Amino acid sequence: MPRPLALVCLMTLYVPLCGRAADRPSGRDFVTRSPAVSRHGMAATSQPLASLAAVDILRAGGNAVDAAIAANAVLCVTEPTSCGLGGDLFAIVWDAKSQQLYGLNGSGRSPKSLTAEVFKEQGLTSIPSYGPLPITVPGCVDGWIILHERFGKLPLSEVLTPAIRCAEDGFPVTEVIAGYWKAGVAAHREHPGFMEVFAPDGEAPAHGQTFKNPALGQTLRAIAAGGADAFYRGDIADVIDRFMRDIGGYLRREDLAAHRSEWVEPVGVDYHGCRVWELPPNGQGIAALQMLQVLKGADLAAAGFGSADHLHFLVEAKKLAFADRAKFYADPDFSKAPVDALISPEYGARRYAQISPTSAGAAYEPGNPALRDGDTVYLTTADQDRNMVSLIQSNYRGFGAGPCPPGLGFCLQDRGELFDLTPGRANSYAPGKRPFHTIIPAFVTKEGRPLMSFGVMGGDMQPQGHVQILLNLFEFGMGLQEAGDAPRVRHAGSPTPTGDPAEPNGGTVLLETGYNADTIEELRRRGHQTADGDGSFGGYQAIWYDQEQNVYFGATESRKDGVALGY
Repeated sequence: MPRPLALVCLMTLYVPLCGRAADRPSGRDFVTRSPAVSRHGMAATSQPLASLAAVDILRAGGNAVDAAIAANAVLCVTEPTSCGLGGDLFAIVWDAKSQQLYGLNGSGRSPKSLTAEVFKEQGLTSIPSYGPLPITVPGCVDGWIILHERFGKLPLSEVLTPAIRCAEDGFPVTEVIAGYWKAGVAAHREHPGFMEVFAPDGEAPAHGQTFKNPALGQTLRAIAAGGADAFYRGDIADVIDRFMRDIGGYLRREDLAAHRSEWVEPVGVDYHGCRVWELPPNGQGIAALQMLQVLKGADLAAAGFGSADHLHFLVEAKKLAFADRAKFYADPDFSKAPVDALISPEYGARRYAQISPTSAGAAYEPGNPALRDGDTVYLTTADQDRNMVSLIQSNYRGFGAGPCPPGLGFCLQDRGELFDLTPGRANSYAPGKRPFHTIIPAFVTKEGRPLMSFGVMGGDMQPQGHVQILLNLFEFGMGLQEAGDAPRVRHAGSPTPTGDPAEPNGGTVLLETGYNADTIEELRRRGHQTADGDGSFGGYQAIWYDQEQNVYFGATESRKDGVALGY
């Protein structure tokens, strides 16, 4: 078990960036703060008001699911650059009563009236990033309702009250979010309805500026009163339908009315005496499990954190897993991936044998796993009854597609961009199909009991980030906050489920500050192309349940605006 650092009640503490991390009394040089610790409940999110809302709900008698929904709703108001009611949702819930994990796939499908012929007629070989064509059914709100109906404790109206207040009374915009907001306004200035909602004064709100979204407050009030029907089968659905017709889009009331979230079985692999859990496709969570199975062949603990061997084997394992991701991961209703085989120890060992310990692989072909047949938010909450929630929610590409239906206060997602327009592949576009998804929650159990709820948001970085957190904890002996603060690596250039081929010469290894020059030089000698980091290294939150001491530890991402709060 990772060693706890200095114990801090109520909230994590920031270390001024002008100071040296080595000045801290404990932890490694790169540690930015101490983990939170509490007895009764914990929340870790990427924005302080969301963490506060979750803890307030817990203190009011709500459970971890209530707190997670409350936090997500507040993030839809305060961090619209990453999530919103127009996006999708995935969650893993540990239910203390049944002592079981439950997985929820809250992703929406493509419009039934949008056929592949439409893209062909427009001469498109890939789906655009913005505008009406990549818009799919928003799954977030139904995800909230399904979670609440099964596990919630407080009335939905009470759970959504903090978000409604933030929207109607206003909130001060935090620093990192302000930067993304500015970039979003530059990207979406011409999209219908966007400026009216997110830049009514003509510019993005600045850091510290109070921003209000009364239209979103009214939408949340309608959901609080009418649940999923209000959003998918009522006036909100009518507004979305009319708006999509007006802008030349294809999403219709019938698509919204037909949407339902799906309970799915989490899948896991054994790792260091624990079991690591992810959700099956159409998400990419099993890529993290594949990487872990491959990396069991390498002695990373002996190599040490930040060594050339550590980074070399990590990057090569990623390349192998992502080659399979490009071929197999898709909506299981249309193309069933061989999940059990892909995450098996035998297949992991076979893939590990393909790695040269001294040279980078330029490219890897997808394997044959049939062994016998030949801009996102992540949050986590925990309550006094030891229920825990791992939840991730996103618009994709920041604000999403750009168009904002009038009077509703949110953008519609552009998740449909992640379909492949080449016919005959697992993730090929089809009407009524769920696209390949990047957003993935994760969970760890030990001996059938909850240990850690965690995630690392950020597109292709997510499975890479999950694995790096787990290596930091279990191979390199870091604490919960240390594991997130440690410098990260991100490999770019693998083939994608949208049909993009692998980049030549093995792609690029991007490195955060903190790796020594000798390590970087050795990676280059082995054939890796390296580059300085570009800021795209994800956003981590985690809660660890220490059964011996009967307390929670909470950690949050130093690269974001968030905090971990407990009571």
